Amino acid sequence: MLEKLNALSPLDGRYASSVNELRPFLSEYAFMAHRVEIEINWLIALSNYNLPEIKRFSDEEHKKLNDLIKNFSVKDADDIKKIEKTTNHDVKAVEYWLKEKISFIANFDKVSEFIHFACTSEDINNTSHALMLLRTREKILVPVLEHLIDNLEKLAKKYSNQPMLSRTHGQPASPTTIGKEFANVVIRLKIALTKIKSVKILAKLNGATGNYNAHISSYPNINWPNLSCDVINKLGLIQNTHTTQIEPHDWIAELFDSISRINTIILDLDRDIWGYISLGYFKQILKEGEVGSSTMPHKVNPIDFENSEGNIGMANCILRHMSDKLPVSRWQRDLTDSTVLRNIGVALGYCLVSWKSCIRGLNKLEINKTNIDNDIDNCWEILAEPIQTIMRKHGLPKPYEQLKSLTRGRGINKESLREFIKNLDLPKEEKSYLLTLEPRKYIGLSESLSLETQVSNKLLKNYFNS
Repeated sequence: MLEKLNALSPLDGRYASSVNELRPFLSEYAFMAHRVEIEINWLIALSNYNLPEIKRFSDEEHKKLNDLIKNFSVKDADDIKKIEKTTNHDVKAVEYWLKEKISFIANFDKVSEFIHFACTSEDINNTSHALMLLRTREKILVPVLEHLIDNLEKLAKKYSNQPMLSRTHGQPASPTTIGKEFANVVIRLKIALTKIKSVKILAKLNGATGNYNAHISSYPNINWPNLSCDVINKLGLIQNTHTTQIEPHDWIAELFDSISRINTIILDLDRDIWGYISLGYFKQILKEGEVGSSTMPHKVNPIDFENSEGNIGMANCILRHMSDKLPVSRWQRDLTDSTVLRNIGVALGYCLVSWKSCIRGLNKLEINKTNIDNDIDNCWEILAEPIQTIMRKHGLPKPYEQLKSLTRGRGINKESLREFIKNLDLPKEEKSYLLTLEPRKYIGLSESLSLETQVSNKLLKNYFNS
């Protein structure tokens, strides 16, 4: 029996509770449930065409067919697996299971042969995967990412006016605010999430090599592309009209590339916060009973951000392999995509573990105002930038070089910098401004930008239409 302690994957062991909500959408059970849903929708669509051999189902028959979808259970999935032991074919096992279940339909002996009629296994599988990913995106992925973004947005506003010494190349640089740095990530994530939401999810129900061969041979007067389109659209998907035996999976690659990109943004955030914790800019709220080290009791490790970073690496390895592999198939079909697609839940499971770890870490953060203030208040050399810029404005000779000579690699204090300013040939008001300027006041528009975390429609339009 599978237990957390004997699971091979941490997603079914250590992290099982973090990914439970994915199981109704991406597990083996879920795959079977969606196959049943597709087969029944195809059968109902055929009955609606009033073929001589399969009349339109009654309201009661419709209800019972839809109940097979609604009430599909783990026991039903187990029964299908038992049939598969004989068939050694998973989709055929679903077909045989359904044939056993539709005895309530009038003339069901004839009707039963219209289950999986003219379909290839990939018709059922690709449409199932499309529906599984559509629902996973809407019900799991987007809400969790929106929750993460909401947490960051609150931090951006909470710390909008807290000055912070920037570091470019690891060296002191023009100040920012804590809030502005969170706002930067918010905007990046919102753009990336819009891309994830915008991916169109495609499916096909067009037979063994995508040409409706079997369909036309049996009922040449039916508009099969339209019937197929009706079924696919009813499920909330978009018909791919031109395929081989498999739907080419380009949209899956696009979706997974988009998720990989948002993961990269979160990884960037994880590493930055890890660094700020190391600098002492952030403290982590202590949890009773928790330890940071087996031998060093003083430690409070940034484990949530480390966990998030590590699991993003796992997720992106799988997502990127899928993006590269799935759109490639030899001639009209090979089976290499089938085994890879079974790992969708693994890839997105690692995403979910990572995102939740990041959220958990963010909820433990509080700023160490003393450390942040001390750092910026003791870094007067960063004011070389505004001084030399105003010197340029007024045509003073070699402003950059003068400030370079004064500040580069040297410890500059308030007094030495102000002495330099006093000797400059600048207008009185400019000199007065520079003499009153302090590192913590030199933050530009950081505070207002911290509060502007809504992605403008103009930006999104330019981004997606450029």
